[in-house]
This record gives sequence, structure tokens and C-alpha cells, in this order.
Amino acid sequence: MEEVKKLVELVRNHYGTNDFIPLHAPRFNGNEKRYVSDTLESTFVSSVGAYVGKFEDQVCTFTGAGAAVATVNGTAALHTALFLSGVRSGDIVITQALTFVATCNTIAHLGATPLFIDVCRESLSLCPIALEDYLSAHSEIRDGQCYHTCGARIASVMPMHTFGHPAKMDALKEVCERYHITLVEDAAESLGSFYKNQHTGTFADFSALSFNGNKVITTGGGGMVLCGTPELGQRAKHITTTAKVAHAYEFYHDELAFNYRMPNINAALGCAQMEQLPAYLKNKRRLAATYKAHFNNSELVFVDEPQDAHSNFWLNALLCPSRQYRDAFLKQSNSAGIMTRPVWQLMHTLPMFNSAPRGPLTNSEFLADHLVNIPSSVAPEKEVR
Repeated sequence: MEEVKKLVELVRNHYGTNDFIPLHAPRFNGNEKRYVSDTLESTFVSSVGAYVGKFEDQVCTFTGAGAAVATVNGTAALHTALFLSGVRSGDIVITQALTFVATCNTIAHLGATPLFIDVCRESLSLCPIALEDYLSAHSEIRDGQCYHTCGARIASVMPMHTFGHPAKMDALKEVCERYHITLVEDAAESLGSFYKNQHTGTFADFSALSFNGNKVITTGGGGMVLCGTPELGQRAKHITTTAKVAHAYEFYHDELAFNYRMPNINAALGCAQMEQLPAYLKNKRRLAATYKAHFNNSELVFVDEPQDAHSNFWLNALLCPSRQYRDAFLKQSNSAGIMTRPVWQLMHTLPMFNSAPRGPLTNSEFLADHLVNIPSSVAPEKEVR
């Protein structure tokens, strides 16, 4: 397959190696070792330590959120965001079938049911038109809340900014407001992405970021709850710190809560990574531009950033002309030492979610058959400008 040969040559030239090239590897070329060593010397390696607050401030300033609360991972952040938005057992949460499993796991952990709506072909994220069509046919407003025709409350709509490409947030927000549904953003993959000059994760009162080892920046494992106001941030910090009431020596907890706070040693890594985030984002956009130019007029279509969006290009993606072509592309590229992968299996095809309600998923199914992700790591230090 000629396109695989071209991709292999392009990627090896870009990263300057003939070794195996992963999909997205972390880079540690700043103050990571110094800050982590500082936490070891201080002995404050757990959730009490100066780097936790510093990391939260850095992310808050960068995103423009009202507050940022660090957690042990992105799933914990998303679980907290849904809980604080009011999702409870028996509710329905509308999301997309084209997502990572954590999106739906957190819904189920709260005893709620995911309801799958199709994505836009352009953004790869929840489609506001499909959302409107489904709600107009399957819901009603009672006492200022939205209910599905099956009787369950539709508590939240949760788009996921797929591969860092922002969803159409203004249209989604407008639909949610009309139907009295709370909006929560799964922004796990989209640190550094903006929709109409506003950072993803700041369109709702609560959203979640992830700092897993394969994200744009990493804390090893880690996440962040972005909150609309400082007051909501205080609430998020309390609920993720076992609801412990501050006291010099007494242990008193005033409600059922979570033990989700990020350790200081992870936050130290995050502080060093945040210092390099602007350079990393520029580096990734240069790679995306290289891919876009390379695949121009090709039978493979590069997935570019949507209209009105500034994407972080966390994972670059191509659309293949057929499922058969995609399968051959995946096999040959991986055999050549270049890691590529298909999109996640659609959530409604997994055993724990195959009975979940859903609307038509035409675009989701097309993308599941045609999309491949290609190497997207930040280039080595010598390439970062």
C-alpha cells in the first residue's frame, strides 16, 4: 500500500528515528526531574503539597476557568463533574457512542443510563442537530425539568471533544437551555483547544480534563475538574477531599464524598509540563499542517479542525475510503513499526451498554469503519521552538 510507505517515511523523518514510533508518547524535557525531586525532599508527596495548588492555578489561568481542582485521573474528574451537576441514580445522561469508555463508565457509576446521540462528521463530537431531533421526539418538560418519554429524567448532556476537536458548544448549549438540561463537558482530550476563542471545558459549570500519560501534557495519572466559579471550585475541592471539615486535629466529614485529590508528586510533574504547553501545542500544530499538506489530493482524508475551532490536534486522524482499506492500512503500518489504531469501538456495541437507548448513529458508524489515528507525539526537544 503506497500510502503506508509514504506515511512511514514522513513519520520517521519527522521524529528522526528508525525505532518503533508510538501513537502519542510523553516528553520530559523541562523541570520535571527537579520538581519531582523537590517533592521527595520535602516529604510532601501526597495530596498536601505546594505543587497541587500551583498546578491548579496554572491550568485555571491557561483555560480561563473559574476554578480548577486536581484529581487522581480523568475518570475521577468526570465522575465528580457529573455528581456535582446533579446526576443521580435513575437519571439519563445523553452522550456520544463515539467516545472512550470512561465517559460512559462514570455515568453508570452514578446509577444513571447513557443515551447515545450521533456525532457531527466535521467535529467528531456530539451533534446539536441530532440532539434537537431526538429530544423533540422523545422528551417533554415537566416542572422545569426534562423527562424522557420512558419516564426517566434527562439530567445532563455530555459532549466529548474527540481527539481535541471542539464540539459545537454554542449550539449544544442553546439546546440544553431550551430543554432545561444541565451541560457537562468531557474535555479529557482537549487541553489547549478553543471554540470561538473560548477554551473547551469552560462552557459548563463542571467539566473534566485528563493528564494520562498519552495526553498533550501528563502527570503520569491525573485529571482536573474545571468549574465555572470559585465557589463551585470550593465545592469540588471539598467533595474530592472526603468532605473533611478543616480543623487543627479533629477528623470530621460532613457528607458522603470521594478521595480523589491529586498527589503532590504528580502535580509537580504537571507544573513542569504546563511550562512547556505553549511550545508543545505549536509543535503539534506544525505536525498537523505537515499531515494535511501530505495527504492533500490523497485517497486518505486528513481530519482537520472544525469551523470556528482551534484544536490541539491531540491525536491526528485520517479517513480511509473503506473498512477494508482501513484494516489493511492498520495492519501494514503497525507491521512497519508505526503505531496506528482505529477509533474506539462504539459504546453501544460493548456488552455493558448494548441495551442503552440511542438515536440513529449514522456518522458514528461511518467513522468507526473508516477512521485511523496516526502518530501525534510532540517531536523531540530539538524540534520544539
